[in-house]
Amino acid sequence: MKNLAMLTDLYEFTMANGYDAVAKDKQGIFDVFFRQIPDNGSFVINAGVQQVIETVQNLHFNDEDIKYLQSLQIFSADFLDYLKDFQFNCSITAIPEGTPVFPREPVMTVRGPLIQTQLLETFILNILNHQSLIATKARRITFAAEHKPVMEFGARRAQGPDSAVYGARAAVIGGCTSTSNILAAQMFDIPAAGTMAHAWVESFPDELTAFRKWAEIYPDNASFLIDTYDVLNSGVPNAITVFKELSQNGQTVKGGIRIDSGDITQLTKKTRQALDEAGLPQIKITVSNALDEEVIQSLLNEGAPIDNFGVGEKLITSASSPVLSGVYKLAAVVEDGQLIPKIKVSANRGKLTLPGIKKTYRLYYPQTHQAFADVIALEDEEITNRLTVVDSNPVSITKPIQLSDFEAVELSQPIFLNKQVQQLETDVFQIQQHCREQLTHLPKATLRIVNPDAYPVYITTKLAQLQTDLVNQNLKN
Repeated sequence: MKNLAMLTDLYEFTMANGYDAVAKDKQGIFDVFFRQIPDNGSFVINAGVQQVIETVQNLHFNDEDIKYLQSLQIFSADFLDYLKDFQFNCSITAIPEGTPVFPREPVMTVRGPLIQTQLLETFILNILNHQSLIATKARRITFAAEHKPVMEFGARRAQGPDSAVYGARAAVIGGCTSTSNILAAQMFDIPAAGTMAHAWVESFPDELTAFRKWAEIYPDNASFLIDTYDVLNSGVPNAITVFKELSQNGQTVKGGIRIDSGDITQLTKKTRQALDEAGLPQIKITVSNALDEEVIQSLLNEGAPIDNFGVGEKLITSASSPVLSGVYKLAAVVEDGQLIPKIKVSANRGKLTLPGIKKTYRLYYPQTHQAFADVIALEDEEITNRLTVVDSNPVSITKPIQLSDFEAVELSQPIFLNKQVQQLETDVFQIQQHCREQLTHLPKATLRIVNPDAYPVYITTKLAQLQTDLVNQNLKN
């Protein structure tokens, strides 16, 4: 993993320099959470925790870094000496990757020396915002695909190499089955997918020769791109000819065709008919070409006989909603052994933060183990079977309600403690399986792509009162 110590906004360094001067012993507790969900959805798929932990394990400032910071002439010699001998000494709790999370829930909490916790903000948000965004988009796309395999095809459209590689990882967490990106496949043990491009077909005198040569090289899995010239009058007949030649040569015919342009619904229907009439029902049809969840849902609703989807730019960039605005906010400080809750107050009440050290619980009906709400509580609160809560949305005007007869499961877990990784699943398909399992417990109306029901997220009355008290206290000052 790269050393990302310098992937930090300048004000993080200026604040850390200030803490070194006037608050060297103060501890900070920061929460990462999301306020808005992309694509008007109801939840985010949490992703990127592994890369955050790998980054903090490798965090250091080398001589070149120190020399550059010194050249800015705004940092003290003591602070630069601190960075030169930097030893990461924070603890991190997080909701596991692949878990659906909702607005205002702390998905990661960082505790440690304030000077250190401040320096982590930029790269933590960079990693979590990006991977969670792509995992969330992938969940929407694979949900629309109705369990048909979706291959991630977006490397050439991603905003840079890291976005391509870690975007592919996040796409698998969200439900994709493979990637065309060989580096991502190598790094994360993801199946690599892909065959030919139009250039292969164009490089031969004719399409039939191109297909025959491909089948000679890859007889065990002959897959052809059939829209270079004419899908129905050229591509399909030539593909069928080569498939039959393979069969006549004693080869077990398996493979597929891919269509990358045109009226996908009509082309796939006619292609499927032609393949079946030729005695090739086993040949799979894959489609690509600027697909997203809306297009996929439309194709399947029209009865397009598609077996696999290849999704590129609209997945790897989350093109319809390209920003996940997760934030990193101070929730408390510890000074002289005393915990002091902190709050961000704004003229925009929607930006009001939740103070103190908190835990998030998912509540389930005991009989069905279906989730019906999440509750954010202060760390020292006991979650009893009768609980009074209020809406976590600070602009809500609903009254407190009572919850009872539920099972409460804490979502966060220690991830990094005493310079050691505590619990961290790294197998991307195990994380995907966790994601799928968690989604089965959510209400079906919450999973919808269009107009999903809002899933309730509450805070305890004790936390609500602390929030109100701090707001009033700050307004007096």
